[in-house]
Amino acid sequence: MNDLLLMLGKSPAARNVFGALKLPIPLPEPLARGDGAWTARPLEGATALVGGAGAGELLPIITGALAEAGAAILVDDPARVATLREVAQAHARPVGTDSADATDRAQVLVFDASGIDTVDGLRAAYEFLHPRLGRLARAGRVVIIGRERAASDSAQANAVRAALVGLAKATAKEIGAKGATANCLAVARGAELRLAPVLRWVCDPRAAFVTAQPIAVTARAAAAGRPAYVRPLDGKVAIVTGAARGIGRATAQALAAEGARVVCLDRPEDSKDTSELAREIGGTALLLDVTAPDAPAKILEALGDRGADIVVHNAGITRDQTLARMKPEHWDAVMNVNLAAVVRITDALLPKALRDGGRIICLSSVSGIAGNVGQTNYSASKAALIGYVDALAQQLAPRAITANAIAPGFIETRMTAAIPMMIREAGRRLSALGQGGLPEDVAQAISFLASPGAQGITGSTLRVCGGALIGA
Repeated sequence: MNDLLLMLGKSPAARNVFGALKLPIPLPEPLARGDGAWTARPLEGATALVGGAGAGELLPIITGALAEAGAAILVDDPARVATLREVAQAHARPVGTDSADATDRAQVLVFDASGIDTVDGLRAAYEFLHPRLGRLARAGRVVIIGRERAASDSAQANAVRAALVGLAKATAKEIGAKGATANCLAVARGAELRLAPVLRWVCDPRAAFVTAQPIAVTARAAAAGRPAYVRPLDGKVAIVTGAARGIGRATAQALAAEGARVVCLDRPEDSKDTSELAREIGGTALLLDVTAPDAPAKILEALGDRGADIVVHNAGITRDQTLARMKPEHWDAVMNVNLAAVVRITDALLPKALRDGGRIICLSSVSGIAGNVGQTNYSASKAALIGYVDALAQQLAPRAITANAIAPGFIETRMTAAIPMMIREAGRRLSALGQGGLPEDVAQAISFLASPGAQGITGSTLRVCGGALIGA
């Protein structure tokens, strides 16, 4: 089912009519998504306004990441320009001084709050964002970068770091109407060199539906290969379950576009769609039921001695009913597909088939975070995956393997198209961006987590939800 308000939002005339009539129905801003494979300079032609509190310890890394992505840099403090110009010149990008009273538009605002550890210090974030937020272009990006909370630091310092997350989330709600996003990156000490790829990605058009998110960048997983920004998955083997359609199909296509050879796994009943997808992307079709007792063995056989680098557990089902009315077979079916199969397949792959430096990515849901009426089985299974990847991340860190979950919000799929109209409309509108996402939005997040540049993210659950109010 198409989103009528979003379609109207693409028409300047419709926007003018709605505005003139003062209709109490906001038209969502069409998102400026990236198309195709990753590019070397996704921010080509963009202007990034950069500032920081105190010494601005992370500003050279921030400037280098944005300049390498193609952005021109304007800095809030003239005293920083000379130092940061040397960083940007390595990527042939200019650095100048921004003034608080300037009126020109900027596509990116990044504030280094890593030096803030007192309540009074938070004023610096306000002083940077307050005069500049109005200059943010449509489909712009705001990124606040702080330090990860640590038990060894003072209670006040940790309170301030939590405040930065709240600041980013509230900012996301304020700018979502213009298709813009705001996120908070929390960088652990020792993980500074892992920041650049993450910052680059949240500023990329391919992260258009990721907003109001706290993202931890850590040194938890052992170091692996160097980040690559064009075809980062060259030479990698990926397996995607539930690949025939929807998010699974988009994920297989996205991974293949970045160079991976993809094993497309789905049920024998979906053989036509699965085989067509495999041919389209130059991958391999694997037809089996993930809950079958011999499924892990058949997966190992299909992978052969080469094994896999990326495992995406996307297969999932719903059997909705309130708990008091739910049949035991419906509880069991959801648990078997959504959780037990994930555990069995992962256990089979981990000893040898999943290579060091690999990636495990599980599809959770905002229902696993917030719960949902009539979905006790589904919510429990998806919440379990959040705990599962957190535990796996600790166990697999020495092998440089990361484990993460993606929690989609309202995504325009066959499943959501079947939802009653009024509930469907509420699902679309109750977010910062005021619209549903696309399977491609989830696929792009998965592609990033599968890439070498995501080595600093593990044990995390990334919401791809447009800043949904549910579970926020």
